[in-house]
Amino acid sequence: MAKELVTQVKLQVPAGSANPAPPVGPALGQHGLNIQDFCKQFNDRTKDIEKGLALPVVINVYKDRTFNFIVKSTPASILLKKAAGITKGSPIPQTDKVGKVTKKQLEDIVKQKEGDLNAADMEQAVKIIAGTARSMGIEVE
Repeated sequence: MAKELVTQVKLQVPAGSANPAPPVGPALGQHGLNIQDFCKQFNDRTKDIEKGLALPVVINVYKDRTFNFIVKSTPASILLKKAAGITKGSPIPQTDKVGKVTKKQLEDIVKQKEGDLNAADMEQAVKIIAGTARSMGIEVE
């Protein structure tokens, strides 16, 4: 018989550096989960990813206080800021441009986000990421 799912917890945790401090500790503690166990498993699974890069994680919490989790790819906005060499997007993206990215950089981002994008092919996926870039005030060359 399958375990009964109580809730799902969604967090953004830095790769390879999960610890019991907020946001991880309070979010998991309120459901009675072993926080240290989660941190150890998460850090082991993300040790090959650039340390400190924010990763969305979906944690399924079961009635018997066990859990499993799915690590998603880094948000496109973070990857775009890194590629353009900026710290934040433009407050007025239509007129104030804050950086530039090339088509090649967009393709690299698409490859990193391969499983999480809802696109049929590379060209459509690049258009999705380019749209995110434009909404942040980043020019696409």
